[in-house]
Amino acid sequence: MESRMDWHEWHDAYDSPDSYLSRRLALIQERIRLALDTAPPGPLTAISLCAGQGRDLIGVLADHPRGPEVRARLVELDERNVDVAKRAARAAGLPGVEVVAGDAALTDQYADLVPADLVLVCGLLGNISDADVERVLDHCTALCRPGGTLVWTRSRDLAPDLVPQVCAWLEERGFERLWVSDPSIPQSVGAHRFTGEPRRLPTGTRMFDFIGYDVLRCT
Repeated sequence: MESRMDWHEWHDAYDSPDSYLSRRLALIQERIRLALDTAPPGPLTAISLCAGQGRDLIGVLADHPRGPEVRARLVELDERNVDVAKRAARAAGLPGVEVVAGDAALTDQYADLVPADLVLVCGLLGNISDADVERVLDHCTALCRPGGTLVWTRSRDLAPDLVPQVCAWLEERGFERLWVSDPSIPQSVGAHRFTGEPRRLPTGTRMFDFIGYDVLRCT
């Protein structure tokens, strides 16, 4: 079974300030701002997997003092979302933000920009198998530089609740927990700092297969 979700239309919920997506976005942006506030001085790099319309990162960089210092790559498959993100980056005056129309699962998309200071895995972990969740987190040890921040999301209303396991997998791999949203919030957001030894990112490797939460709920 393949996902039939319209991932461009799905973003419309962000336009409602009371939607769960808007509430989750606010939490993600708080973590991004804090990561930028506490990052060492100098140029910074950021990557976003399955970036959608880039509202999380672009929305912060647009008015953050360090926005001009960030070189970022957002990878998204839906070309309509890519177009929205590109227009948002231009409107915000962010020439360092590159939006790529392509398969975010491929390591080669990020090879020349990692390890990065900021890695966003937002809106992905709830759309792939549990085995692929662990596989993505394993690759984060190559995507994220030591001292860098990983910001991630995962819905708690997918059974079983995988958030505690996501934290355990990350911490087994040298990520220090900075913050995880309260368990009462169904759309969980977390931030971890990488304190382990970085690995070289393998080339020509697929990190996950995107399934879609609509399909996962039916299995």
